[in-house]
Amino acid sequence: MNNTNFKRFPLFIDISDKKIVVIGGGKVAVRRINTLLRFGADINVIAPEFDKESIIGDVTFIKRKFHQEDLEDAFMVIGATNDRYVNHFIYTICQDKNILCSIADCKEECNFYFPAVCLNNELSIGIVSDGNNHRLVRKTAEKIRRLTENA
Repeated sequence: MNNTNFKRFPLFIDISDKKIVVIGGGKVAVRRINTLLRFGADINVIAPEFDKESIIGDVTFIKRKFHQEDLEDAFMVIGATNDRYVNHFIYTICQDKNILCSIADCKEECNFYFPAVCLNNELSIGIVSDGNNHRLVRKTAEKIRRLTENA
């Protein structure tokens, strides 16, 4: 049986010490940065404004607008600006350079979806939908976190 309803294969990879570039400094960027930091990523944040107080670890912060050169040697890129044009530009560069990218405002411009992450001492669980049902993902993650918090 060949079921082609699922386009995203769940894959868990080691991102410790990998260069991850996050473009944007808003709430979405901060949530994703904090998740990535729990896995040991080397994160560069490019944004004109950024709330460093909300970050749970060390990142390299470059306070300015995005430049194409910011993606040099990146393993993964998160585009989380409030500018559709900039996010699309980030996507096109990543496509040309074969860099993993997740663009927060356009599921069609993601070659991976950023999951809701549930962690305890022994488990790492990632949850995504088809990119349309963020509420279901959030509620499912909350249930799993409650189930695994004392496991």
